Amino acid sequence: MRTLVIGDIHSGLKALQQVLQRANAREDDLLIFLGDYVDGWSQAVETVNFLIELRATHQCIFLRGNHDELCYDWLKTGKDNPTWLQHGGMASKTSYESVDGGLQRVHMDFYNNLENYYLDDKNRLFVHAGFTSLKGVEFEYFPAIFYWDRTLWELALAHNPELEERDLFYPQRLTNYHEIYIGHTPVTRIGKNKPHRAANVWNMDTGAAFKGSLSIMDVDSKQVWQSDPVHLFYPNERGRN
Repeated sequence: MRTLVIGDIHSGLKALQQVLQRANAREDDLLIFLGDYVDGWSQAVETVNFLIELRATHQCIFLRGNHDELCYDWLKTGKDNPTWLQHGGMASKTSYESVDGGLQRVHMDFYNNLENYYLDDKNRLFVHAGFTSLKGVEFEYFPAIFYWDRTLWELALAHNPELEERDLFYPQRLTNYHEIYIGHTPVTRIGKNKPHRAANVWNMDTGAAFKGSLSIMDVDSKQVWQSDPVHLFYPNERGRN
């Protein structure tokens, strides 16, 4: 069994289907999705439908992203969030316009039951954004930090590689886990187009919401598969540009 981790999708269903095929994802693989399934391209409803169907045939762990929580909040309350609409939410809102109440409730159940993090038996942490507690995720006081935090990635990028764990100034947050896998902040912001490691943190967000690809990594071998740039599947759309 392989453990495959999948970066932020942002409604790019066509890219997801392509990269799963390229990785030859099998039923005995464990598929860990890091969140942000919606908000970006036009196939929000179709993407969630696909994921719901996928978990019937594959071993899947679905983590909660900030965009998933924002979309869920809109579905639950009906209240528009202008900031959400400007950052991919409008595409999701449009996608849901023709959805009946029954399917909407199925999707709300999907969003509501997403996990905040996953810790495997090799002490590898999977979380959408990060955490702030020096003692680790079990001691995090505000759950929203799991899908909103950017300080973990900033810390990893600023980490001095010459420091060893026993050093007084070694970041304590990084010592809790063997490896940490996140999304949330596109690596394209630092000029990268593939999953990037800083300290023991792997960032899997390769900019699928913009002009990047969607990525899958085998966490044991570190082999990476990528889709074509997602915007090429949706030539008449802007995504989150």
